[in-house]
Amino acid sequence: MNDSNRIYGGMSRRELLAAIGAVGLGAGLGGALSLPGSALAASSIPRQGGRIRVACMSSSTADTLDPAKGALSTDYTRHYMVYSGLTQFDGDLNPLPALAESIASDDMTVWVFNLRRGVEFHSGKPLTAADVVYSLLRHKDKTVASKVASIAANIRSARALTPHQVEVELAGPNVDFPVILATSHFLIVPEGTTDFSTAPGCGPYKLKEFVPGVRTIVTRNQNYWKPGRPYLDEIELIAISDEMARVNALLSGDVQLVNAVDPRSIRRISASGTAAVQETSSGLYSNLIMRQDQFPGNNPDFVLALKYLFDRETIKRALFRGKGMLGNDHPVPPNHKFYASDLPVRAHDLDRAAYHLRRSGVGKAPFPLFASPAATGSVDMAALLQLSAHKIGLNLRVNRMPSDGYWSNHWMKHPLSFGNVNPRPSIDLLLSTFFVSTASWNESAWHHPGFDQLVIAARGEADEARRRQMYVDAQVMIHEHCGVGIPLFFSFIDGFDKRLQGMGTIPTGGLMGYSFAEYVWWNG
Repeated sequence: MNDSNRIYGGMSRRELLAAIGAVGLGAGLGGALSLPGSALAASSIPRQGGRIRVACMSSSTADTLDPAKGALSTDYTRHYMVYSGLTQFDGDLNPLPALAESIASDDMTVWVFNLRRGVEFHSGKPLTAADVVYSLLRHKDKTVASKVASIAANIRSARALTPHQVEVELAGPNVDFPVILATSHFLIVPEGTTDFSTAPGCGPYKLKEFVPGVRTIVTRNQNYWKPGRPYLDEIELIAISDEMARVNALLSGDVQLVNAVDPRSIRRISASGTAAVQETSSGLYSNLIMRQDQFPGNNPDFVLALKYLFDRETIKRALFRGKGMLGNDHPVPPNHKFYASDLPVRAHDLDRAAYHLRRSGVGKAPFPLFASPAATGSVDMAALLQLSAHKIGLNLRVNRMPSDGYWSNHWMKHPLSFGNVNPRPSIDLLLSTFFVSTASWNESAWHHPGFDQLVIAARGEADEARRRQMYVDAQVMIHEHCGVGIPLFFSFIDGFDKRLQGMGTIPTGGLMGYSFAEYVWWNG
């Protein structure tokens, strides 16, 4: 880009500001562009007031108010309640201006953020460039133990140009940097904050009570930087680990919103007359991991044999009641703009599986396959895979492991096991985290120098057509050579009281990508 006023997404600064003015995204942020997904079709006018209880699927005594350390859905939800970021997602995962009023970059390496004026933290302290610089650089401090330290390592420097302008230099070009900054870990805290016994944010709600592993209570921030928002007076966030108990709590009126609803509970919720479900198509998947540094996953024909054994249609229909999208043994879901749509979905083909099994010459010894309820659907998928394998003379022995300790004791520890990967807001984050050779979570120990080079090149490619082709080529490489099998992408399903209005979808997770709090209102 040659125009110094060009910003992320190809619009000029003047064009963006014109668009902001047209839809009210600047001062009021009440226009259509700011509302994700089906919230646009809400049946009533937003109203203020009301209190709701929300039940997530998991919580622990390690729950945190530090956005850098978020690890569970309750953490992400809590952090979006009390903090704000430089950008935020719309329903298509585009980064919208938030605390950063505008963003400019000539080369996708040096980024300039112009901050919104008049924003205050809950303490009354004004937001300045120093707060942003501190918030970004603290992820590079090893003592912070940030969950995104590896991503923040790409930030070479950050400095305040003026009290309301920040310059960030990356180690290399990254078109998706504004996307990354919309994730919950990069939410902004006041300069110098080290004590997170409170939540010193500038988000839509203020912290009233926080008991790790028990509950969080927040109240409406009357001085939120989006006038008129949020709508609710108070939200209580709890966790109910058992799915049936969560649904029962919703139907009894004890809670008004729950996440992680099993597809088998949809009919019951819909029949209640008082509650409904919200489905969010996403990139969430459980995957078969075939370690390529161990036998038999180091045999390419054995890997292909297992990939052809997946009966994807049956998995979708029988295990998930049709709530999902077919996977094609690579991590990009069909609803993504860079999805390799011309690559045929690998069919359930026993003849081809048997052919590759014979070519592999691995013998007939039983091969242990580790699965757990911790990896969504993996136990049932392993059972179906075992049945198909039996038909071609392959002896898979399914070992069902408990959820407790699965990720530390079994994930990536065996030649054959299952993993579970949550959606990432960009393909680059997904590939860099799970598939490049040096990734700490390179589940199948796959090493492909050409793939690694392609990911780096795509990260800095500003031309969308060329970038799309790079990501298509990357998907083909994974599909054909990597030791992972991905049969299905699961939908997130939330259940909610019908009096709760404004629910929409953001594909990074349930509960509107965990950011429902600023969008919903109570119409009771």
